[in-house]
Amino acid sequence: MSRALPKYDKRRVAFLGGAAAVALSGAVIAGSALAGETPGDDGGARTLASPGAITCPDVASRLPEIPASARAEVDRNLALLDTQIQEANKRLNDTVGQGGPNFVQNAILGPLEDKRIATVNRIATAIGRTAERPAGLDSLAACTLTP
Repeated sequence: MSRALPKYDKRRVAFLGGAAAVALSGAVIAGSALAGETPGDDGGARTLASPGAITCPDVASRLPEIPASARAEVDRNLALLDTQIQEANKRLNDTVGQGGPNFVQNAILGPLEDKRIATVNRIATAIGRTAERPAGLDSLAACTLTP
């Protein structure tokens, strides 16, 4: 008994295989040609509006006199506050058009406020080790989005 397919089965397999290959290659070509295009897409000539900028209250100007023993730690944390604002502004620009109506608040401003609260508390703790701990600095943690 021969293991080879009869002649008409070979032709049928070859024909169906060829038809499937043509159909798949056509689908791949059409899919890659249309990928990323939307109706009315003008090739990226339009620009998105600027998302604005994040502004935060100045912590340094609201601090009492800083003891010399705490100066290095306070300066390091003040620089960290500036870095946090820069990173939030970069994320704001990188995510233009993403998310829903509360995206900026939930994904950028909320986490930024949490980081700023922790940093401001470290500043207050550093000052409080040798002098009176400043009160009310937590109110400087909230930031806003300006157009």
